[in-house]
Amino acid sequence: MKKHIKFSCYSLLLPLIFLLIACSDNTNNEDNSGSDTDKTTEEPGTADDEDLPDGEESEDPSESDNSSEDSSENDSDDQSSDEAETDASEDSSVEEEESNDSSSEDEEAGNDQALSDYSSEEIEYARVWLQLGPNQDIDELYVKHISAGTPLDPNDEENDVNYPEEVIQVSGSRIADGMITYSGNRDGTINVYDIPYGNRWYGGMPRPDDIDLEEVKEDMREMIENTETVTIEPGEDEEVIAIIEKMYIID
Repeated sequence: MKKHIKFSCYSLLLPLIFLLIACSDNTNNEDNSGSDTDKTTEEPGTADDEDLPDGEESEDPSESDNSSEDSSENDSDDQSSDEAETDASEDSSVEEEESNDSSSEDEEAGNDQALSDYSSEEIEYARVWLQLGPNQDIDELYVKHISAGTPLDPNDEENDVNYPEEVIQVSGSRIADGMITYSGNRDGTINVYDIPYGNRWYGGMPRPDDIDLEEVKEDMREMIENTETVTIEPGEDEEVIAIIEKMYIID
């Protein structure tokens, strides 16, 4: 009887013991799980560092942010540098243009000063000869003013074809130098008349009897009605001055 009771007690105690053991293991597992969770929360990236190859470490988020900031600063510096270079280039271009303008103004001022000792009429006569004169290697240049109404051929009293305006004749001292008869338009252009040197229509001789006077008059009228308009170029100042130095103005 006692053995039966003792066996019954053991039978009741064993389940209680197993139950206590199971509860104890469950508690330990929960504690271990909580500890692992805390470790994962407190040390992020530790496991990743362990998985990385030797010599490499996981990137720190703060370092990434700093790198982004440095990149932004570098981009800003590069942009500022480009803008500064652009401004410097524009300033250089402006300075170069101003320098060129200044040089041009100085050159024009120098030209004006070089010719300032001469009258505008003298400069005009010289420029006309430099552009239209048949011979540039002259010893002297004569300038003569002819009033409107003067006969084209003063040696022929029967010929009444006259100049319709005042004209200017510039000629060298020799027949080979040639002569230019023109009127000025005061706008840089002149009207050129096709008049022979020294007004020698017949080689310095009187009009021959076999030449019809009316035909001569008709030719002269066409000549004064169909003058050639020419634009006179400024030329080189030194050459203009050289011609003026050889000039004689006949009143």
